[in-house]
Amino acid sequence: MKARHIIAIFCLLFLSPGIQAEDDIAWENLSASQQEVLAQFSDEWTSLPAERRERLARGAEHWAGMTPDQRNQARDRFESWRRLSSDRKELIRERYEIFRDLPVDEQRRIRDNYNQFRRLNKERRQMMRDRYQQMTPEQRQRLRDRLKDRPRAKPRDGA
Repeated sequence: MKARHIIAIFCLLFLSPGIQAEDDIAWENLSASQQEVLAQFSDEWTSLPAERRERLARGAEHWAGMTPDQRNQARDRFESWRRLSSDRKELIRERYEIFRDLPVDEQRRIRDNYNQFRRLNKERRQMMRDRYQQMTPEQRQRLRDRLKDRPRAKPRDGA
């Protein structure tokens, strides 16, 4: 049970968008469910930086509101993350920082493209990956520029 809480907390901390830290979050001010999830931190709570206490408190609150299926998915994501090499983790962190600094419209465009790609069948996705990997850097840049400049698709009625 304790390992599941640790996994959940890590996932929530890593995947949460930037959260502003409050000056002080006392252990006594946490809800009972937050204290249960964060029990392993109770002895060291006051020595943790305020920003980390805030992230942990928010993560625990989010965890308490998740369905069992959502918790299982979070655990699976954490296990996948743990299996990555340090270099791959660092690359992901760097790209996430770049993404987070993009304008909201650009973030939305990237998410839309990603979701559209995920809706393709497995064979079509692999074909697109292979074709992209065979492109020169100049061809890849031209493709990115074209995709960036194309008009956004309008949502279908009833979809």
